[in-house]
Amino acid sequence: MLLSVIVPCYNEEENIRYFYDELNKNANFFKEKALDIEIIYVDDGSKDGTVREIKALNETDNRVKLVSFSRNFGKEAAIYAGFEKSKGDYAVVMDADLQDPPALLPEMFEYIEQGYDSVATRRVNRKGEPPIRSFLARKFYKIMNKISKTDIVDGARDYRLMTRQVVNAILSMGEYNRFSKGIYGWVGYKTKWLEFENVERAKGETKWSFWGLFLYSIEGIIAFSTAPLAIASFLGVLFCVLAFVLIIFILIRSIFWEDPTSGWQSLVCIISLISGVQLLCLGILGQYLSKTYLEVKNRPKYLVKEEL
Repeated sequence: MLLSVIVPCYNEEENIRYFYDELNKNANFFKEKALDIEIIYVDDGSKDGTVREIKALNETDNRVKLVSFSRNFGKEAAIYAGFEKSKGDYAVVMDADLQDPPALLPEMFEYIEQGYDSVATRRVNRKGEPPIRSFLARKFYKIMNKISKTDIVDGARDYRLMTRQVVNAILSMGEYNRFSKGIYGWVGYKTKWLEFENVERAKGETKWSFWGLFLYSIEGIIAFSTAPLAIASFLGVLFCVLAFVLIIFILIRSIFWEDPTSGWQSLVCIISLISGVQLLCLGILGQYLSKTYLEVKNRPKYLVKEEL
């Protein structure tokens, strides 16, 4: 049997060999289970020596593969490319920074042998993260599970061991705008969740900024929920009713008190509020339209510059 280890990389020069060494600490387990492995490093347009380090490993170990993008296409594209290039009966996605401990692989494989189609991991805490970031992340998962029918687990990692059937199901979802955590939940299959304490990066710094995570969360909401559109429609109806009530109020006041010019300050505030809501609704519609626009252009999810 063959296990494909998919490792998305972006400026991970310091961690490439470190990850390789940690993964090979499971050599006895792989031998015991008669598992061959291929390690597919997917370089997402790194600007440091990531590709050089991967090539150095490839020269000494032909199990090491390289897929190098022509530019930075994002982690989602790198994961998809890894799935496309993988040949294994099983596939596992792991970060190069060792926040996904390779030591969990034997336990994960035991559950696969018990009949699970995939074994996913989730962090039980967010030790080492800024408090505000942890708070917003928890709120995101809470909101997502309320507005979406897809099950997205709080603290879920991309670290997941899957059978080939699950990998093929994920590959069949060929959308350009990808949100893997939602895709994993959407395809279903029998999944076992493993919990582990948060592990800080081995070396280097995270490539995810607060703004990047915010945009990624918007991507997830739009990809797996139409609730924002329903909210926009509800706000539209609400403010139409409110405007009708205000018209009646102004007519009555003009007839009985003959003071049409008073209260202009409140009127300006109301107009500003309604205008803001209109722009919000247009923004929501624009987000869905922009994603549709990107899908119908049918551009490739990534372009490969070099492959070993």
